[in-house]
Amino acid sequence: MSKIEEIVEGKTQTDTVHDGKLRNEIVSNFLPRITNRSSKERIKMADVMPQIIASCIVHCIAIKAGVNMVYSTILLDGLESNNTDVKITESEGSWIASLVTITLPIGSLIAGPLMDKFGRKVVCLVSCIPAAISWLALMLAKSVIAIYAARVVAGIAAGLTTVGLVYISELTHPQVRPMLLCLNSVFVSLGILITCCLAVALDWRKMTMIFLALECCIFFTLYFVPESPYWLVCFQNGALDEKRISRMRHSLKRLNRRETIREEEYSRIMETCGNHEASDRSKNIVASVKNYYHLFTAPHAYKPMLILFTLFLLQQLSGSYVIIFYAISVFHEMGGTFGTFNEHGALVMLGVIRFVISVITVFCSRKHGRRVLCILSGIGMAISMFLSGMYMHFAVLYDENGNAEETVANQKWLLLFFVLSYICTSSFGFVVIPWTLIGELLPVSIRGVGGGLMVSFAYVMMFAVIKSYPYILRSMSIEGIFFSFSFMSLTGTAFVYFFLPETLGKSFSDIEKFFSSAGEKKMRDANSRDP
Repeated sequence: MSKIEEIVEGKTQTDTVHDGKLRNEIVSNFLPRITNRSSKERIKMADVMPQIIASCIVHCIAIKAGVNMVYSTILLDGLESNNTDVKITESEGSWIASLVTITLPIGSLIAGPLMDKFGRKVVCLVSCIPAAISWLALMLAKSVIAIYAARVVAGIAAGLTTVGLVYISELTHPQVRPMLLCLNSVFVSLGILITCCLAVALDWRKMTMIFLALECCIFFTLYFVPESPYWLVCFQNGALDEKRISRMRHSLKRLNRRETIREEEYSRIMETCGNHEASDRSKNIVASVKNYYHLFTAPHAYKPMLILFTLFLLQQLSGSYVIIFYAISVFHEMGGTFGTFNEHGALVMLGVIRFVISVITVFCSRKHGRRVLCILSGIGMAISMFLSGMYMHFAVLYDENGNAEETVANQKWLLLFFVLSYICTSSFGFVVIPWTLIGELLPVSIRGVGGGLMVSFAYVMMFAVIKSYPYILRSMSIEGIFFSFSFMSLTGTAFVYFFLPETLGKSFSDIEKFFSSAGEKKMRDANSRDP
């Protein structure tokens, strides 16, 4: 038995003292980590290449989230054309666009208990099944009701992908975790880009065959990813025994090539899971509810949840998802043609920009952290939407008879530039970072259930915004919508500046200590000194 195992199991008095010193050392070293991240040994990319590969495979389940977003506008555009056998009204169109968002919380809520009970990998595999069913249903749909049903199933499948953020946060080393969590946005953007490009050559029904084949490929590839070592120790029934330790060590060996890194990760896992033994969980439902109540009311649980709730609320009200879900409609309201680009050309540009900026964000997040990216992103969104609103304000004048006259008809490319700048800056942080923070801010004990709640809230808000967009557009015009998006982006930037802590370089135990009542003031003082 290794020395690390003896420390964790506490077999001797010396080991117990050593363990106490180890914990005190972690607390005392926490403040320098914030201001000097080089205090710990730097790892090389070759050391964590298996983690990068595993993260990319797991993130493939997020492709369906991006596909669902843009597929809404492709589907609506196809159904509203004259060459389709399914006719829809404006109300039916808003339901088709928003159903996938209101049913997504169902999947995210059940994903939490499922991933805790059956494992992260199993739920990733399960998420592919309803997604494949939804594409098959759309392929054969002959009525609006059938399309509704397919979108409901697609929403549930997208909700199950919540497991990906939790899974990857537990597979990866703290030094590369921010970068690999940000890959979630890259794969969502990849789904958006694929859908935008396919829309140029295929109609909505033919696209379903490609997406069905894609889900089957993802399902097969997921079999090669190891199970989360945190889940193997913390969430299985029964006392911690050699068999579970052996499985966890095997998983760590597949994910970490260097032995010293494996031992460090082993120590972190055992420390984090030490207070969350599965053997302490009662099978009684009432006791389990009481247990979750105490877990969720702890400072290190409810404080990050409040931050995430507010952040997601401001994210949805800033309108970045409205632009994606109703892209063709928004471009039509802006005039439809922008120099050499039409609505579908602008849609492809949107997909390319979202994907490229998401890739850049991955590397920037490892160097600059969360706060800087979110603040720069929010400022850029506010400026872009304000300039878009000003353009629309001065582009159209009304004569004394109330007739509209377009004054800058030849400069519509400028409006497209402003809107695409908004997509660019939102993809740089404010749309990306809140999702990745789910896997970092929430403690391990509630990460599955709490992550599901966070995603559910975000998509309920997304449903409300997307469902009401056509009616708000009629009441306040695209100009007013742009100005409101600008204001909410600025509000979100202020919230990030004052309330969001930096998580770059911190372990899970560090983050839990940050939000605990005992360590909060010390950590807040450290953040205030952090440049």
